[in-house]
Amino acid sequence: MSSDTRDGNMVIRQLLAVDREQLPTDGGELYNRLIFSASPYLLQHAENPVDWYPWGEEAFARALREDKPVFLSIGYATCHWCHVMAHESFADNEVAAFLNRHFIAIKVDREERPDIDDQYMAVAQLMTGGGGWPLTIVMLPDKRPFYAATYLSKLRRHGMPGLLDVLSRINDLWRTERSRLEQHCTVVMDGLREAPEVADGQAEPQQLADQATAQLTRLYDTENGGFGTAPKFPMPLYHLFLLQRWRTTGDVSLQEMVSTTLYQMRFGGIYDQIGFGFHRYSVDRQWLVPHFEKMLYDQALMALVYLEAGKDMDNTFFVAVAEEILAFVLRDLALPDGGYACALDADSEGREGACYLWTPASVTAAVGEEAEQCCRLFDVSSEGDFEGESILHLSRSLPDMARQWGMTPDALAAAVDRWRQKLLNARSARIQPLRDEKVLTAWNGLSIAALANGYAVTGNQTYLHAAEDAVAFVRTHLTDGEGWLMRSWFAGRVSVPGFLEDYAFFGWGLLELYRATGGSDWLAAARSVADRMLALFGSAGTGRLLDSAGEELLVSRSSLHDGVIPSGTAVAVMILRQLGTLCGEESYLRRSRAIVTDSLCQVAHQPISAIYLLMNGLPDTAPG
Repeated sequence: MSSDTRDGNMVIRQLLAVDREQLPTDGGELYNRLIFSASPYLLQHAENPVDWYPWGEEAFARALREDKPVFLSIGYATCHWCHVMAHESFADNEVAAFLNRHFIAIKVDREERPDIDDQYMAVAQLMTGGGGWPLTIVMLPDKRPFYAATYLSKLRRHGMPGLLDVLSRINDLWRTERSRLEQHCTVVMDGLREAPEVADGQAEPQQLADQATAQLTRLYDTENGGFGTAPKFPMPLYHLFLLQRWRTTGDVSLQEMVSTTLYQMRFGGIYDQIGFGFHRYSVDRQWLVPHFEKMLYDQALMALVYLEAGKDMDNTFFVAVAEEILAFVLRDLALPDGGYACALDADSEGREGACYLWTPASVTAAVGEEAEQCCRLFDVSSEGDFEGESILHLSRSLPDMARQWGMTPDALAAAVDRWRQKLLNARSARIQPLRDEKVLTAWNGLSIAALANGYAVTGNQTYLHAAEDAVAFVRTHLTDGEGWLMRSWFAGRVSVPGFLEDYAFFGWGLLELYRATGGSDWLAAARSVADRMLALFGSAGTGRLLDSAGEELLVSRSSLHDGVIPSGTAVAVMILRQLGTLCGEESYLRRSRAIVTDSLCQVAHQPISAIYLLMNGLPDTAPG
């Protein structure tokens, strides 16, 4: 269930049209303080009866003044379970009344403030062993946490306490046994400050690469491709690492792991068969049923994987898939001035995946007399495979189907193109998922890298122009008057200064433009970004780079582990190595080596958790 059955895009537009200058500072009777935010996610909660604050000293000062704990909820605009919790709890008057009476409530967009999300996600993992979104934290007014959870239903369900149960219990403890909560805060903070386990001696990159390769081989799903069981994510960084290892070792089994996975994902429901692009992950091993969000970073990184695999394997199909992904980005995520929106929601019309599901009747209405063949191709049935409807997917490659159907491959390809366009036209008439039109410097940097790489591989000038336009957007809208990067832009407003990943990823994009065009201006721009990155995020007395140079939170963080995107440190190492080689600057090379030496010993016990740092720390391979 979604938080709203209305068109999410229309709701955001209506909120943006509100004359905020005429509102009181608390938002007035119709809104809360989030109405003044420059984040689509926060605006989604601006009409909640909860007296939300954005993250800031005003909220913490009130909590201290009124002697109340702080309730922190972290999510993002296209998060399905964030919508569910918003609908069940934050739009509920009973929950809102309890929160407003006993807590100070703060909302954070994790994409706008990755520093806050990273710190409190570490808290959740320390306290519960897991994490996810929405992330629910309760803390003292000094920001020290004592409770962590993810999604909570309003009321007790399946033996698990609901949000009202949790809030009531915390309120009782706050009034009668606060010392217990403060003691728990001390334990949590001690855990956060505890140094990570470090391998004895100096970690050898080559040995760690061998360990990572062996671990990925064990995790590999020989039947369906991919790694592990379910849920199953595309894991682009694993594929880039395995391609690198195949090139350097000649181990064909590594190439086959990548190739099989790329084919299986392209044919599965995790890939949008008619509009192209990847959904966020598959809930099953077979890549059939996706979680329907479409994230900009997934498109950029998977385009890079398919381009590299296509180039290395001389596989035109993989290059064509990369071009499909880029076509989706240019069609559905591009904004008028050249930047790229963050994501498309999983939900529309109050249902997850509603925009992407089909029945034989809806296919017939769209395609006409060829509907029966179209349903066979995409496996659309009356039973369906998701809540009585069907997710479009292919059971095998088009050449194999052509042979089975007694058609030439060209004839079937022409029919498929015809059916896809008709289905896409019909789908376009449906209520569309919310597009989070927030522009993030980091994710746009990834997109610039993918587009520049697409131009280098295909020669398609459209990609080059799109990459150049995105750079211009960042320079115009996401750079302050002195040339420092900002984190995000939405509806004409920027948020906070950029983080390490913003500088590193944007620098990556600029370097890819240089490699694709040879233009010296791009190299100079990348160098300028790298110099600012080192000045801002260098950690005195260590070889590390800090994730943030801004607000002091619980502890200083230098994240080395990759998530769905590479760590800022890993990409920083990559661009420093490239700049050192391209510019003949030994200082960049020394700095990259220092970061690798300081970092790899901290991830030696689980090298695949920092695989992009590892692959860019190998001395016998070209960086990137």
